[in-house]
Amino acid sequence: MTLMVPAVNVTDLKDTTLLNMGIFAVFVAITMVIVIRASRNNKTAADYYAAGRSFTGPQNGTAIAGDYLSAASFLGITGAIAINGYDGFMYSIGFLVAWLVALLLVAELLRNTGKFTMADVLSFRLKQRPVRIAAAISTLAVCFFYLLAQMAGAGSLISLLLGISDWGGQALVIVVVGALMIMYVLIGGMKGTTWVQIIKAMLLIAGAAVMTFWVLAIYGFNLSDLLGGAVETSGNPNMLNPGLQYGKTETSKLDFMSLGLALVLGTAALPHVLMRFYTVPTAKEARKSVVWSIWLIGIFYLFTLVLGYGAAALVGADTIKAAPGGVNSAAPLLAFHLGGPLLLGFISAVAFATILAVVAGLTITAAASFAHDIYASVIAKGKADADTEVKVARRTVVVIGLLAIAGGIFANGQNVAFLVALAFAVAASANLPTILYSLFWRRFTTQGALWSMYGGLSAAIILIVLSPVVSGSKTSMIPGANFAIFPLSNPGIVSIPLAFFLGWLGTVLDKRKEDPTKQAEMEVRSLTGVGAEKATNH
Repeated sequence: MTLMVPAVNVTDLKDTTLLNMGIFAVFVAITMVIVIRASRNNKTAADYYAAGRSFTGPQNGTAIAGDYLSAASFLGITGAIAINGYDGFMYSIGFLVAWLVALLLVAELLRNTGKFTMADVLSFRLKQRPVRIAAAISTLAVCFFYLLAQMAGAGSLISLLLGISDWGGQALVIVVVGALMIMYVLIGGMKGTTWVQIIKAMLLIAGAAVMTFWVLAIYGFNLSDLLGGAVETSGNPNMLNPGLQYGKTETSKLDFMSLGLALVLGTAALPHVLMRFYTVPTAKEARKSVVWSIWLIGIFYLFTLVLGYGAAALVGADTIKAAPGGVNSAAPLLAFHLGGPLLLGFISAVAFATILAVVAGLTITAAASFAHDIYASVIAKGKADADTEVKVARRTVVVIGLLAIAGGIFANGQNVAFLVALAFAVAASANLPTILYSLFWRRFTTQGALWSMYGGLSAAIILIVLSPVVSGSKTSMIPGANFAIFPLSNPGIVSIPLAFFLGWLGTVLDKRKEDPTKQAEMEVRSLTGVGAEKATNH
């Protein structure tokens, strides 16, 4: 037996503007108080970058879930499932399976070897200056692509809530989100950002759980009835079958493989996720972090299956596409359909918090990479004191925030999950081969690292620019232009193997050998943790 729920009318959303703004304001005020309180203990570089390594495994695992469950997970994937059914759910599977790669291959080893950033690991046994510069550039590139997605999600979400459909209004929304993000990171550092992520993760999972059970209750807790309802509303019997988005042509099949490769390999190379492992005191707590986060993330992605098909059944694909924010509006529209203005306000505030928390984490990662790897290690040649380094990081936050605002305005309207998949492809191409080679291949050299990072990063970005994502179709970032000569929307299937090949080729052709004692020290430290605590507690 199913319950009857009235249909969604998007115009009704305009009547909820004041309530939504009130809920937003309360959330921002509460989190800002938390950030200010957390900032009182920010005295050293370790406090600002790594929260003084004061978080437990479960706390850090919840924060990792908060970092990872971005606007792509909630808004983008729910929308992708609502529109494309089975093919949309592949984003959830890819994001979740990726965690096994991160857990088994890199989490503990990185925690044992590094100090603050990914470049600490990559430059441990290789030449510091060139490797740190390359790692910082790739970190900044990945963070920028990820920030694009979050800012586009912010524009979609708030434009839906406030009924803003014109370009100027959405651009103003993105500017406000960027300004809040800059304030969070300037004031709170990693500690304040982590607490915001913990709160946000708990609210997001709780909100998604409520909506999931509500949708299932409407269909008598019968998943088959829910799926049948999605097919009936959409009028498309292929909603439950593969191939609605990918698989119709040979090119789209390759695109799907490319997407899967980027999602599964990208997580283990995302700088803002890797940096979270340095906020715990021991490698044992780093392991606990990953296990804890896998449970939380796994449960959430199961919810997205119900939410996506629930939006398809109860709201309808046509209504979702026509709403301000397009595909990204599926989850808020479903919330309004279920619980009216109050649930919509709560879910939207949680989604807004999701965006703020993730962009804050990305921004502090990018700022730390520039200040610690470029300024302190390369420009100041290791002579900069901690206070100066943190000042540089704070200034970098402002610059990155302004760039993110500009990029978010440019990418507004794109599917958030899709934009994040591009960030994963760039991360897997630029960072993963060098991380794995550094940890597991004794012969790996500086030349191999530079060829892999610069080659993978360049290939990924060039292929994205020359793909249908940027030009050549109605949904492109530049719809009026057409210079799309690369047929795939995701470059991973080309750029990731190329980066592995270039790392191998650069090493094989390099006549210079690296210091064998540093290689041995890195191997022992990464596998046992011996020496890691001393290094990270300077």
